[in-house]
Amino acid sequence: MPAVTADTLTLDRVEGPAPTDTERPVRSVTTGPRGYEGEGFPVVRAFAGVSKADLDPFIHMDQMGEVDYEPGEPKGTSWHPHRGFETVTYIIDGKFAHQDSHGGGGLIADGATQWMTAGAGILHIETPPAELVESGGVFHGIQLWVNLPRSEKFSTPAYQSIEGEQTRLISSPDGGSLVRIIAGSIGTHRGPGSTRTPITLAHATVEPGAQLNVPWQRDHNALVYVLSGEGTVGPLGHPIAGGQLAVLGPGDRITVSASGTQDSNRPAMEVLLLGGRPIREPVVAYGPFVMTTKQEVVDAIEDFNAGRFGVIPADALMPHRSVR
Repeated sequence: MPAVTADTLTLDRVEGPAPTDTERPVRSVTTGPRGYEGEGFPVVRAFAGVSKADLDPFIHMDQMGEVDYEPGEPKGTSWHPHRGFETVTYIIDGKFAHQDSHGGGGLIADGATQWMTAGAGILHIETPPAELVESGGVFHGIQLWVNLPRSEKFSTPAYQSIEGEQTRLISSPDGGSLVRIIAGSIGTHRGPGSTRTPITLAHATVEPGAQLNVPWQRDHNALVYVLSGEGTVGPLGHPIAGGQLAVLGPGDRITVSASGTQDSNRPAMEVLLLGGRPIREPVVAYGPFVMTTKQEVVDAIEDFNAGRFGVIPADALMPHRSVR
């Protein structure tokens, strides 16, 4: 279950529709394949099979877990480079440690979000802390890659930490859904994240049988990803379940409904609502580099090999190996 919860009856409510508002229709529903990332932690490739144009300004998203590790099992990534975009790591439940070559870092835990602007180039590591490796436990999170426009791809690297209690919490009018706004805005309610590319990112818990209907900016695209549970999306009630992504068409509002019966291990439907203003520039991605031309990717590789992305700190965080 998500670490950040609240009594929905005490929260500000989502604004209802205006007479002229239209619902965003479902254009496609895809199922993300399962795989492994880093040193071998399980992920769902949420954007697999979806066109770059439909995702713009997003590049990539992995659902990490949900997994209940045995002692000694937790895994992360070792030090690696990025250039040309931002990484957003949202830990729904559990803990992840981060450090980068520009002084950013800390523990991302229980509903917190780490927002790293790779910009001109950065080295970083994300790995489970020693105590989680030794004890095991639940780990569940999201890593999202947000593109930067060409004019900002060589911006100075930056880091922001958004703790779980800083997330903007709002409720559906009937109290059946809790919405956690991490960045951007839903109606008049704004999340704490500072974004270079205009986006909205929110995590909603929709109770069995409840419906969530939220306003959405017309100049943003709209994606709904189901973390767990099942229900429907859009005005025609397209079925959708855990590990699936819906791409929505134009309109003013998004509707998600939870089925009346959910898996006993997941008492509610958990969804991500995300969208942004499309950049509409060429995207050339190669591994950890997201640029606008092939030559810029070649330059990124050469700069990384020449040590121009910074250096791994002397007191560097390293993956913890259990002695069990």
